[in-house]
Amino acid sequence: MAASSGHGLRGQLLYVLAALLLLLLAATAVLWREERAMHAEVRTLTGSAMAALARETLQRRGEQLATSFASRMATPITAGDRTVIEDGARALRHQPEVVYVIVYDAGGRILDDGTAMAQPGRAMVDPLASAALAATTTTSQWTDNLLDVSVPIVQAQQRIGGVRVGLVGRRPSAEETQILGPLNRHLERAGFSHRMWMLIALLGVASVCAAAVWLLEWRILRPIRTLAGLLAGNEPGQTAGLALASHHRDENRQDEIGDLFRAFERMREGVIRHDREIRRMAYTDPLTGLANRLAFSESLDDRLLTLQASSGELALLFIDLDDFKRVNDTLGHESGDEVLSQLSVRVRLILEQTNSLGSEIARFGGDEFIVLYMAEDIRSASSRLAEALIEEIQRPLLIDGKQVFLGASVGITFFPFDANHAGQLLKNADIAMYQAKVAGKNCYRFYSRAMDQAVERRVHLEQELRGAWDRGELSVAYQPLFHLADGRMTGAEALLRWQHPRLGLVPPSVFVEVAEQSGLIGQLGRHVLDQACADAASWIARDGSKLFVSVNVSSQQLRSGELPEVVTHALRHSGLAAAQLHLELTETAVLGDEVQASVLLSRVRANGVKVWLDDFGTGFSGLSHLRRVPIDGVKIDRSFVADVLRDPDDLALTSAIIAMAHSLGITVVAEGIETEGQYAVLRERGCDQGQGFWLGRPMTGEDFLRKVQELQ
Repeated sequence: MAASSGHGLRGQLLYVLAALLLLLLAATAVLWREERAMHAEVRTLTGSAMAALARETLQRRGEQLATSFASRMATPITAGDRTVIEDGARALRHQPEVVYVIVYDAGGRILDDGTAMAQPGRAMVDPLASAALAATTTTSQWTDNLLDVSVPIVQAQQRIGGVRVGLVGRRPSAEETQILGPLNRHLERAGFSHRMWMLIALLGVASVCAAAVWLLEWRILRPIRTLAGLLAGNEPGQTAGLALASHHRDENRQDEIGDLFRAFERMREGVIRHDREIRRMAYTDPLTGLANRLAFSESLDDRLLTLQASSGELALLFIDLDDFKRVNDTLGHESGDEVLSQLSVRVRLILEQTNSLGSEIARFGGDEFIVLYMAEDIRSASSRLAEALIEEIQRPLLIDGKQVFLGASVGITFFPFDANHAGQLLKNADIAMYQAKVAGKNCYRFYSRAMDQAVERRVHLEQELRGAWDRGELSVAYQPLFHLADGRMTGAEALLRWQHPRLGLVPPSVFVEVAEQSGLIGQLGRHVLDQACADAASWIARDGSKLFVSVNVSSQQLRSGELPEVVTHALRHSGLAAAQLHLELTETAVLGDEVQASVLLSRVRANGVKVWLDDFGTGFSGLSHLRRVPIDGVKIDRSFVADVLRDPDDLALTSAIIAMAHSLGITVVAEGIETEGQYAVLRERGCDQGQGFWLGRPMTGEDFLRKVQELQ
């Protein structure tokens, strides 16, 4: 058993105790070494102190002898009495510690050195002579163990000579030996005593460790091993708890281990209850009561194993609600949860009405549901089920007294035709659902191999788009706008272009969608806004015109809430006046969250920036929304302008938009003017401004500046 192995509690405790003993041994060794070092330092400091004291004593004695001798030599030197000088020097030289005596004249020549070999008149050339001659007072010089004391002899404020006395330090005296000897013996006794106490402490710790091991083994580990042995092979739902209780009833231990044994019976019953509850929580979505991702994945794996053996078929339907985020943003997350709960009931009822045995439904996360479906003629049956699901989800929901309308995109894949294992089937269904959203949402699509290639192309395009601005592949082109009444140029719309080194010119309809889905549109939008403002500021500075530049803003930039700060930053760094900047937002972007859009756009317009509603007439709103959203202009979508000469309805609708916008004080701009006839009709109907290939194609900033200069 694991408890009896060397890595059980006993083994771990032994490791800890062994480590503790090693740590104590190491600490003892360090302390012993530090003690020896301290004793050596004490001896060294004591010896140094006594040596310093001896040197100080020797210096005082030397200065006394030299000073006294110098006072006696003043008269003989003046009188030139060499006998007195010689006798005095020889007498001084016989003093203890004195090794030489030198009497010299004012020029530094030796008069006598107290020896029989004295050579009067010889100059002093030893290393200490120059300092002695230069001294004006008593001077002491040390060389190793030799002390040289020089005293100048002055008479009538005139230096007539001097004396030098050399002394050598003596060996340690008996007093010093008497002091150092007991000190050394005391240090040795103290060190021995300390080592003995450290050894006793180590033995005590070792004894305590042995007692702890014994106590752990006999009072804790052995009962636990017994407990583990009795429970081995038993599951929570079996009778191991009863056998355990009866086995230890006779021991009647009144300690923690006894409490542990008695608690096992109570724990067994709780484990059984909690096991059921945990399994329910682990495999059930708490909001809808449906199976969750984990339960569905396990069920799908089991189902595939069965179908592989019986050559059966099944379909996976991946359901994703369209624009569900709008519900959370406008009504709140609690209402969003209520929507999911009601829709789960509807989806479950639809599945039950198909009378499909073995079909399952699960909430896969967020606003995603997945259906495992089995039926005869699986492809046509799946189509009917998908249509029924979409139709049911489209029916209005009543949430807090308000009707909520939603759609759904459904992706369908089949086993074993598309894949033969769960992971790939789920991936295929997700890809098919994404293609349904690309196709316009609120529809279903079957998985096909070509979808993989489309997804790979999109992923590759997204990877290439990242960093394209820094690599210089992205640029800003400008399409001019004109006043239709007099043909005067009023400004330009900034358009992002991507010239890929290998793919060539990538259409904006392709890469803008990729940028929005990947979250890159916010970063690219900031780059375009900064570049457009900088270019427009340069036009005005070089030409003196009052042209404006209009920049498209995505719905993601609006939802982020940072639009006012981003616009302010672009204007401040470019120097462009706020009145020369127009922002274009699509109708659906503004009306997706009308309250937030109104707040943000009001902040932008308060600084003088104009706001235009782009692609007007293609969304689900009406002109009544223009009264609630602060805008300065609308751009009639090119789809109306293209047929304004052929379709009376488009002409009537365009005229109505112009009249209604003018009644609200809103400027009207027409997009996609391709012919002179379209231009004439729009001007006749009172349209304010226009743009299109007939008026001017998109061009670089330099070409646009030249065109402005040509028109002046």
